[in-house]
Amino acid sequence: CLRHALEAAAAREPFVPRQPTLAVAALLPAGAAAPRLAAALADSGFRVFKWKVGTGAADAERGLLDELCAALPAGATVRLDANGAWDRREAERWLAHCADRPVEFVEQPVPRGADDLLLGLASDHPTPLALDESLAVEGDLDHWLGLGWRGIFVVKPSLLGNVGAALGRLAAAGAPVVFSSALETAVGARSALRAAFGWPGPARALGFGVWPLFADARCDGPSGAPFLRWEDVARIQPEDTWTALA
Repeated sequence: CLRHALEAAAAREPFVPRQPTLAVAALLPAGAAAPRLAAALADSGFRVFKWKVGTGAADAERGLLDELCAALPAGATVRLDANGAWDRREAERWLAHCADRPVEFVEQPVPRGADDLLLGLASDHPTPLALDESLAVEGDLDHWLGLGWRGIFVVKPSLLGNVGAALGRLAAAGAPVVFSSALETAVGARSALRAAFGWPGPARALGFGVWPLFADARCDGPSGAPFLRWEDVARIQPEDTWTALA
């Protein structure tokens, strides 16, 4: 985080975003409230939804996934985030269930360190898998690139250290990337979102639908809306956050 902050503070070159607007994934609560809230968020314009799973009984959650999918408009997709909660058998049940449903990808289905299991699941099932907790410390990114991971990399720029170099390696590998929040204040959010808006690869919905987070709204990043414009990010003033904390 410190390396990322120093790199961001030292940046002086002009920045031109590669796209002016990016979609945002709506964050749904775990449990039975998700289908109802997803329908309301879809009415407001969201088309990508992230739902935490692995927090309750698996059979009940798979039933809720069907309710959630039924509540969504045509073309909408769901990202499932298991936070490493499943073993092999449960992951296989879930991935079989997801195969004919509008699931964009399943994030971190099994715990960090289960590399062979993740690789096997990715090759055996059509639903894409994404790395999150498996990209937690220095060296993880190069480790998975070296293994030839063809799934999705959930990238939290605030945790990458040398962001420019890391994203350069991902771009050179043609890796599919989803940019996500590490629950930053507006200071970190501005820098992390700059990385997302400068990404040269295909744009996927941002995992930045997390605010409001803080008691003082001056610490929050851009409010959660179906789309985020670079001009809104560029208007973030880090000094306002420092003032709020003073």
